[in-house]
Amino acid sequence: MTLDVDLFWSFRSPYSYLGMERYKAMVRHHDLVINVRPVYPIAIRDPGFFRQINPLWPRYLMRDVYRVAEYEGLPFDWPKPDPVVMDMKTRTIPKEQPYIHRLTRLGIEAVHRGRGLEFIDSVSRRIWGEGVENWHEGGHMAEAAERAGLDLADMERTIAGREAEYEAEIRANEDALEAAGHWGVPTLAFRGEPFFGQDRIDMCVWRMKQAGLKARAE
Repeated sequence: MTLDVDLFWSFRSPYSYLGMERYKAMVRHHDLVINVRPVYPIAIRDPGFFRQINPLWPRYLMRDVYRVAEYEGLPFDWPKPDPVVMDMKTRTIPKEQPYIHRLTRLGIEAVHRGRGLEFIDSVSRRIWGEGVENWHEGGHMAEAAERAGLDLADMERTIAGREAEYEAEIRANEDALEAAGHWGVPTLAFRGEPFFGQDRIDMCVWRMKQAGLKARAE
């Protein structure tokens, strides 16, 4: 029996990108379907979040993400521009956000087209892993979509005028994330049990094996 697991994922989360090779390996090696469920990052869901955290947290985050990338052998650099516009000194989030809404809606549309995992993989590599400045300009996003087997222009035509529908689906994903018992990304949720962070992937596989997860036939 093929099992399935929900993956709650954000285009602004470095850990979401850093887990992608292992998410793909889960599907490659096991009889498993990953249901990609794009959500907005916590900075958008809770604009006051970063003003409440310990001042040491941002510095630790920056140290840790580069360390994880080095450990996993992945290319990594902080994106230019950041998918979320944010004043890092004051930790304030302006309402005008030119990137993250577009990205997340495109993620939803990729899921509709059956290429969700491929799209978030390709686009996150373009943003976080390939050192591309101004990834939102020129043909960078179109190339990333094509690499995932998708036509960016056609996706954007489909979304145009229906933004409210996509926003409702994003909110539904965020509600499902909370219902599973967490608020952060990346989170895998299997039968109502959350596994938060790219460092809990193996534990989620362990749990799914208890439920009958089988190796994929070669």
